[in-house]
Amino acid sequence: MYRIVIDVPARILYLYRGNEQEGKFPVAVGKPETPTPAGTYTIIEKIPYPGGVFGTRWLGLSRRYYGIHGTNAPWLIGQAVSKGCVRMFNADVEYVYDRVEIGTEVRILNVNPEANPGEGGVYVVQPGDSLWLIAERFGTTAEELAAGNHIEPPYLIYPGQKLYLGRSYLNRL
Repeated sequence: MYRIVIDVPARILYLYRGNEQEGKFPVAVGKPETPTPAGTYTIIEKIPYPGGVFGTRWLGLSRRYYGIHGTNAPWLIGQAVSKGCVRMFNADVEYVYDRVEIGTEVRILNVNPEANPGEGGVYVVQPGDSLWLIAERFGTTAEELAAGNHIEPPYLIYPGQKLYLGRSYLNRL
């Protein structure tokens, strides 16, 4: 069974088969005015050759009007330029399209790029954050975050502090 995790700040789409990463693909994402929406969705439609700006494949999400698709402007991959959809190189979206089915889970992670620069798993603590809230957001436990960052009980953190999430957080999502 496949699943997709999209790290918007890193502009990377990960394709997992079970718990094993099968693919890692660069993507274009929503521009600041029309960001790619964070959340957990499912693929509800697959359309081959939708044409135009959608490239060679369309994977429609359960969030209305949003999808993962190819592009007729491959030079824009890696940038924040879309109206919220996730664009891929046509060959990459064809690879993903051929493997996923209707109902495949798609998790979109879209934390403020200043707060989380993406791949590398560093999170900058924001006002109001707690270790428990951060752990929940990234699918881990406060204890694991504390251990990975050498934080002792009572687990005090402060705004501006950088926390290492570790690459394994993507595997839990």
